[in-house]
Amino acid sequence: MLIPMIPEIGHFALIVALLMATVQAILPLAGTATRRPLWMAYARPMAAGQFLFLVVAYACLTASFLLDDFSVATVADNSNSMLPWYYKASAVWGNHEGSVLLWSLILGAWTFAVSRFSRELPRDMLARVLGVMGLVSTGFLAFVLITSNPFARLRPNPPADGADLNPLLQDFGLIIHPPMLYMGYVGFSVVFAFAIAALLGGRLDAAWTRWARPWTNVAWAFLSVGIALGSWWAYYELGWGGWWFWDPVENASLLPWLAGTALIHSLAVTEKRGAFKSWTVLLAISTFSLSLLGTFLVRSGVLTSVHAFANDPSRGLFILALLGLTVGASLLLFALRAPRVSHQVGFTWLSRDALLLINNILLVIMTVTVLLGTVYPLILDALGLGKISVGPPYFNALFVPLTVILCVFMGLGPLAHWKRTEGRALLRRVWLAGAVALVVAALAPLAYGGEWNLQVSLGLAAALWVVLPLVRDLWEKSRHRDGRLAGLRRLSLAHWGMVVGHLGLAVTIVGVTVVSNYAVERNVRMAVGDTARVAGYTFTMTELGSRRGPNYVADAAHIEVRRGDDARAFVMTPEKRLYIARGMPMTDVALRPGLFRDLYVAMGEDLEDGSWAMRIQYKPFVRWLWLGGLLMAAGGILAVVDRRYRRAATARDPERPAREVTA
Repeated sequence: MLIPMIPEIGHFALIVALLMATVQAILPLAGTATRRPLWMAYARPMAAGQFLFLVVAYACLTASFLLDDFSVATVADNSNSMLPWYYKASAVWGNHEGSVLLWSLILGAWTFAVSRFSRELPRDMLARVLGVMGLVSTGFLAFVLITSNPFARLRPNPPADGADLNPLLQDFGLIIHPPMLYMGYVGFSVVFAFAIAALLGGRLDAAWTRWARPWTNVAWAFLSVGIALGSWWAYYELGWGGWWFWDPVENASLLPWLAGTALIHSLAVTEKRGAFKSWTVLLAISTFSLSLLGTFLVRSGVLTSVHAFANDPSRGLFILALLGLTVGASLLLFALRAPRVSHQVGFTWLSRDALLLINNILLVIMTVTVLLGTVYPLILDALGLGKISVGPPYFNALFVPLTVILCVFMGLGPLAHWKRTEGRALLRRVWLAGAVALVVAALAPLAYGGEWNLQVSLGLAAALWVVLPLVRDLWEKSRHRDGRLAGLRRLSLAHWGMVVGHLGLAVTIVGVTVVSNYAVERNVRMAVGDTARVAGYTFTMTELGSRRGPNYVADAAHIEVRRGDDARAFVMTPEKRLYIARGMPMTDVALRPGLFRDLYVAMGEDLEDGSWAMRIQYKPFVRWLWLGGLLMAAGGILAVVDRRYRRAATARDPERPAREVTA
């Protein structure tokens, strides 16, 4: 009798989790306001209990998918008995209801992690942080239960089989991309909670930034990986070879990443110098608010995208109300508390402080640019003022120059000193790097097929300008009486994290620049025996056949590929699939990946005379896009792994007595 009741158990667990989140939100915050330690002590056990019941609820939904329980509406709409088990497991979050449950589970996991690994925080601070996170959990769990119940039954006549998972989502990308993205989205709730807790406590000092920085870095790293995976998934899954096309839903993930990047640097200044206190709090609020905005855009139905969950307006209205309440209450609290903050920290216009401030401003301008391009058409449409489309020309015209300017100041930052830097000394340290960057960037395009390209030179110059000053800085820091290797070993992991993160951005810029300007594409008609030549490669169709997959049938072409006159050949096998349950055709591309180039073949339409439309592409340096994203994420993780960094994050507040440290 237990198996038929699995959905009811999951539903009950969700209700209990909501009740525990409500207690977690109310009692600890009330306890800090009334100075009642017993009420504050409820925060940690409620966080653990909420997470436990969310795990139970999520496990029940997963079991319903794996057991083909088509009496559950979510399972019937998004699964099928022929679907492989690993796609059934990932189909749990391949729909609106399941994805919001995953969102809530990850929020519960972050909350439990903060309660587990922040034991050295002052008792009142930990209670406020967990209380704020409890408020966020309460809002989302109420959203799940009221508008998006994943355990709703289809009665009295459930279908014999399911409608199947959208073929676009039947891919390895679905298994890894959404969890990574949500880990980043939801992770910014931690720094948001720390900022609100600091405002509630009236202590906007450097202590809260020390506690919040590791959590922010981890969330930013997850979001970086999630965005890179999403770009990679779109590249090979959609069949046209695009890696980033300014899709509104893709922009929704870029917005908190840009704001989070500014936040990471602002937190560093606040911790080390005690400056930018109010600015850092505002960035923490803005970053999480943009994460909520992305959730609204994806799930409100206001966007039409292959990534969006188009749902009824009531769901979008609920999230919009939650977003408005969160942002409004946070900004009101900020307006009341922030004016009381003052600091006497000064710096000159030529210093690391000033350069980080300029970079922060540029990142905010870039965020606003993307936000306006994404939301403005929606606002016009909602007001009945007409429909407009904002596409790549707008974003490229504004975003690309801002990125170049950002790189200019990034190159100067690592070589500048805090508070004050002598202009002549800085010039002596950077002139060689600047000269090398300009010369190499000007000559490198000539070595690539003999074609000089201004955009490529500009992109390479920006990337080199970011990297070469770092090399100079490492060279200087390696000077040690015991040898250069010993000097480098003295550098902290946090410093190496900065180096790797900046290197990752440079690698991404190189990838974007080269593939955008030197990619080659040909649309050809091919039958067995036909040959096409693209970018020095010869593509010959040697065979055309068919095969059957677990839940689809496919036409498959065998393409023999040779480079130039090389006698060695390799085979690429693109497919055109028809998914049986939905009757939906899909393109399964053939890829020949490489560090410096990708070969990309996609089958188009059957031309009914034994030939097929084929899209053949040569993609130079495209993998550097995602390699750069992974390097940036690795830089964030390196900083967190640094022992001094972790000790600073859990260090006892020197202004608090020891008896208040434990919960």
